[in-house]
Amino acid sequence: MRPGILILAGIVLLGTAWVAIHLFARDGAAVARGRVLYDTNCAACHGRNLEGQPDWQSAGSDGRLPAPPHDATGHTWHHSDADLTAYIALGGAEALAQMGVTFDSAMPGFGDVLSTQEIADILAYIKSHWPERERQVQAERSASDGR
Repeated sequence: MRPGILILAGIVLLGTAWVAIHLFARDGAAVARGRVLYDTNCAACHGRNLEGQPDWQSAGSDGRLPAPPHDATGHTWHHSDADLTAYIALGGAEALAQMGVTFDSAMPGFGDVLSTQEIADILAYIKSHWPERERQVQAERSASDGR
């Protein structure tokens, strides 16, 4: 082989490795930050292991649904990133009202407590627990959301 081709191949290989390391390191950092934020802000209702509250699909005596799981058994992965971010920032009732839905949700808004980046980190942590199929479906939904 010619030395020029070997040098070019080495540069391409190093560049690919650099990009992969930085992308995965960034994702890993977001997941780590998200775990701390989730434990602080979400786990009390949604469970330390994302399991949600028991019987989460049936309204309680107050008429509100218990906190759903954020693992693959729940419905979080059915929603786009934009919808999830709005739900976390505004709270359930306000986010749904902006979509034209009247619903008495127990989910409080965290927009005064969490930044947009912190919400994204929490979502990265939640998504890191989903199987590939659920991650793919949710990513496609987010890409087609248009917001």
